[in-house]
Amino acid sequence: MRMDLADLRLFLAVVEAGSITAGAARAHLALASTSERLRTMEAEAGIALLTRHPRGVTTTEAGEALAHHARLMLRQQSLLREELQEFASGARGTLHLYANTGALTTFLPGRLAPWMATRPRLHVDLKERTSKEIVRAVRGGQAEAGITSDAVDSAPLQLQPVADDPLLLIVPPHHRLAASPSTRFAEVLGETFVALADGNALQEHIEDNARALGRSLSPRIRMKTFEGVCEMVGHGIGIGIVPRSICRQHRRRYGFHAIALEDAWARRQLSLCFIRWNGLSRSMQSLLLHLGGHAVDD
Repeated sequence: MRMDLADLRLFLAVVEAGSITAGAARAHLALASTSERLRTMEAEAGIALLTRHPRGVTTTEAGEALAHHARLMLRQQSLLREELQEFASGARGTLHLYANTGALTTFLPGRLAPWMATRPRLHVDLKERTSKEIVRAVRGGQAEAGITSDAVDSAPLQLQPVADDPLLLIVPPHHRLAASPSTRFAEVLGETFVALADGNALQEHIEDNARALGRSLSPRIRMKTFEGVCEMVGHGIGIGIVPRSICRQHRRRYGFHAIALEDAWARRQLSLCFIRWNGLSRSMQSLLLHLGGHAVDD
């Protein structure tokens, strides 16, 4: 059979009206055209679908079966249309967002939660990567957008700064640099460090910059959390490097001193990065606007 959805809608209009004339009017079709389409449907089905009476029509057993399945099919079509509209409007689907450690730990949670709460059908695939890896992923199309440091070479991506979050050196209270307002990374590379665990994106970024200076860090211990690093430094186990937002959370409790790093890679802003604004899905545009970004005419 070659019945399409328009045929099914017409058939249901006739069945529910109880009359071909009234059904044609409901479907906004001429009576002759409606009668011809019903005859064609019956011919293709190979069986009568309607019993015609002087004052209307009733369904045959086969016609009742067709009406039942037509209602199911049209309901499924309606559900499909609604789901596709949700995808188109950004209310449904999966967003792929890459973020560096600082963004993932302090910037995103409080901002992402209320946005997702209003979009229960939307999923976010959030991956932690170094800023350099994020730029490569967005350039290569693995992610629509990312949250990265503006200290990395991001060309030709667009960057939109959304938060200041420089990296600070933290030292024990009686360390030789405890009273210094700032220092350079190269000046402390010979010190004993408290580091983040292997595989942590920020730790890899720090160690990449040590290697760029021809040196390597000497971690006495590696911790899984920023708070663990702060606690160890507070007890004099070594020195560490953490985002300013983390420092503010834990400095009073653990008593360490914070010192600005003068290196460009440490004086960072968290920034949204993407290729083209108009190339982003509606849901990603909505998220980036919520995070402090702005629409760009490109």
